[in-house]
Amino acid sequence: MQKNDVMPAWAGALAGVVAGAVALGVAQLVAGVLKPAAFPVVAVGNVVVDNTPAWLKEFAISNFGSNDKTVLIAGVLVVLAVVAAVIGVLARHRVAYGLVGLGVFGVVGIAAVVTRPGAGALDVVPTVVGVGVGAWALTWLLARGVRESYEGAGAAVLGSSASGASGASGGSGASGGSGVRAAARSASGATAASGVKAPASSASDVESGSGGSPTDFSGAPGDEAERPAVMRTGAEPYSFDRRRLLGGVAGGVVVAGAATLAGRVLGGRQTAETARVAVALPRPRVAAKPLPQGTDFGIRGLSPFVTKNQDFYRVDTALIVPHVDPRQWTLRIHGMVDRPVEITYADLLKRPLTESYVTLTCVSNEVGGEYIGNARWLGARMADLLRDAGLQSGADMLLSTSDDGFTAGTPVDVVMDGRDALFAIAMNGEALPVEHGFPVRQVVPGLYGYVSATKWVVDVKVTRFDRDEAYWTPRGWSAKGPIKTESRIDLPKPGASVTAGRTTIAGVAWAQHTGIDAVEVRVDRSEWRQAKLAQVPGPDTWRQWSLDWDLTAGKHTIEVRATDAAGRTQTEQQAPPAPDGASGWHSIQINVA
Repeated sequence: MQKNDVMPAWAGALAGVVAGAVALGVAQLVAGVLKPAAFPVVAVGNVVVDNTPAWLKEFAISNFGSNDKTVLIAGVLVVLAVVAAVIGVLARHRVAYGLVGLGVFGVVGIAAVVTRPGAGALDVVPTVVGVGVGAWALTWLLARGVRESYEGAGAAVLGSSASGASGASGGSGASGGSGVRAAARSASGATAASGVKAPASSASDVESGSGGSPTDFSGAPGDEAERPAVMRTGAEPYSFDRRRLLGGVAGGVVVAGAATLAGRVLGGRQTAETARVAVALPRPRVAAKPLPQGTDFGIRGLSPFVTKNQDFYRVDTALIVPHVDPRQWTLRIHGMVDRPVEITYADLLKRPLTESYVTLTCVSNEVGGEYIGNARWLGARMADLLRDAGLQSGADMLLSTSDDGFTAGTPVDVVMDGRDALFAIAMNGEALPVEHGFPVRQVVPGLYGYVSATKWVVDVKVTRFDRDEAYWTPRGWSAKGPIKTESRIDLPKPGASVTAGRTTIAGVAWAQHTGIDAVEVRVDRSEWRQAKLAQVPGPDTWRQWSLDWDLTAGKHTIEVRATDAAGRTQTEQQAPPAPDGASGWHSIQINVA
């Protein structure tokens, strides 16, 4: 039998999972030293994201929200754990099976890593080292779980026959026992040394000393070719050692956890966050307009005019948030320009800066959804930097690239028409949070984020829509993404139970860079009523609205629609987010008692 065959299936599975965890922990540690994006789990996850069809993306966002990336990574880890368990079970029979299985997954990880944008030769190192250490860990754990059992089995069998043969040996039971124990020890050593099962000979021959001394099993002094007679009794040469295996498992878990934690720390989070906190924001050349009185109704449960940074939605393709050191950050502007530009973070902070309130919206936002927020942004005007570079005739697209390889295509005419399109460095009076693009991101009013709001931006290529495509365009989304006029009911909440009588209905409406002129509400398809509108500093933000309605007992349906400053009333026609943003009236049902 194979040595590891004595190990139960659950033990092999446990060894496989722990070895896999050690492999991933070590890979993350090495990636933290070299390049966080080279961590194979992230690389595989990115491949999944890149090849996810639009309908599945929308399903994930609708059901998991901003936790969609966490769910994806968790799914990848679950699959890896299951496969590692299977590898461990197979390795019980032959360790080579486990090593081959780990090698296959190493190849998959390497393929995912090298196909990422900007991948280099060193990016394969975390996967290679991780697989190598994981293979060693699997072999070590399997070895700990099995011990040789010749001596124990031999002593038991010989001991049972010693009393019956003591007379034939001519000695006392005590001396016979000593001879048996010595024989068992001698046999154990010889058998363990050779690994060959002993050929047939009888226990009585050993006891009587026929052909040799009581400690001699060969029939001829010094002959070790023949193994002890106890091996003919059917005793197994190996047994499962649960305690040693679990001890090794505990050690593997500690190693995996420590390596993972160290890898995350070395990945740059602390460096980026420390640098972010240390940023001294310059005063803007053009400050944001003071908020007029009545911008925020202050109604409990109504979305505030300014969204706090920690409450601002986050939807992007980054499975691991890039941690960019501003001292090493540069922004390159090139392509269809007369003078290519490369600017550092320090240079950007020295430029004339503009501060502006701008509402951002994700194209994945369903009607009535929460992927929208309003903030006060500070940054350099994109148009100014593009003029410095010298835009060439015919250019109609800015292909911006994130530090993690994501791309967005922004129409040139939108950026150059005078709106506050910014390379933003701050959000609500503090340096950009790392999750929202530190050190620099784009903010362009009037466009969905997937074509305009590139976080961690490092490169802008001035080009044409008929020459280049951004990340989401070949995946079925429209190329330019202008925001649609929309409105949302915040109060009452869908399905809420309210008291009959005067009830406040309130929410927000938006049509960035056009502005909202009117909001109408109706209950149970009655006549539309005009809602009261809050004040706004300009056309680039959402606008609060409210209306008091006397509601009677029963179930009621409330609907809302908005009209923008260009006279366009929000369409009733329902449309999904793909390919260019959701549309339709937001409708809720409530119970009145």
